[in-house]
Amino acid sequence: MTANTPQGNGGADPSGGALTPGGGVPPAADPLLPLADLPGVAEAVAGMRKAVDRVYGHRVMRRRSAEVSSEAALRGARASAALAGADWALEEVRRRGDFSADPEARVMGAALRVSAEAGQLPDIWRASPMRVLARLHLVAAGGAPLGAATAAGADHTEQPAAIGRPRVVGEVVDDPDGPPLPPPDVDEVAARLEALAALVVSGTAAPALVTAAVVHGELMALRPFTSHNGVVARAAERIVLVGGGLDPKGVAPSEVGHTEAGSAAYRAALGDYASGTAAGMARWIAHCGRAAELGARESVAVCEALQRGAA
Repeated sequence: MTANTPQGNGGADPSGGALTPGGGVPPAADPLLPLADLPGVAEAVAGMRKAVDRVYGHRVMRRRSAEVSSEAALRGARASAALAGADWALEEVRRRGDFSADPEARVMGAALRVSAEAGQLPDIWRASPMRVLARLHLVAAGGAPLGAATAAGADHTEQPAAIGRPRVVGEVVDDPDGPPLPPPDVDEVAARLEALAALVVSGTAAPALVTAAVVHGELMALRPFTSHNGVVARAAERIVLVGGGLDPKGVAPSEVGHTEAGSAAYRAALGDYASGTAAGMARWIAHCGRAAELGARESVAVCEALQRGAA
């Protein structure tokens, strides 16, 4: 599918097919399936499933699942913004009504808007992932295409023409939370986005965690937009987990786990994905599994607080 399907020195997938999109050799029928067999991945999938099941089995979820889902979305947004440079306390996020006053506030506003929008997009994702990515970036930047009136908290520094579409030649990426590697050129971005979209549309038998990790990692490796790539990529990861049926109510916000591990560990794990090696991919998928486990644990704590009447 991409340059980051695990490979050796020859740049080929485990089945021997070429990985370069548009190449003469057709890709494997299901290029993600071999990733499920990498060392530690099955354990990561099982660990996440167990953590998610614990949330869904809590008695509070029988009657108040909407509240738990809403709280998970809020905490996920706060955590995603923290990785993007706006590390606010949860109560400060609840208290604020204006997210346009300064750069950190605008990052927080972007994460909140994207988190809210992501909950509406799992069904569209499977049929049109590029449309979803464009929509998420548009919402992150304030929901204002081509110079229209901007939403509260919009990033007024970004050129309207760059919103909601991949970057073009001459445009630079301004994101603090990507892997420790320069982003690829726009031609490579276009080819790999096309391959990623084709993979999503065609479907895979790989576990949802594997697919979510690849989507997240690929978007961060490419950084296709001039801004907000991290917020968009982390939202896409959650969309895959929800749409894939592993977490249909969105109560395992993996953003929380990525943040809890720390920004340095997150960027290092992204570097593992970008390496394209089997070991790197296995570490990245395990990192994503652990992040979702920690997000699920946070929702268990929310359930306990609701049960005590403390939330």
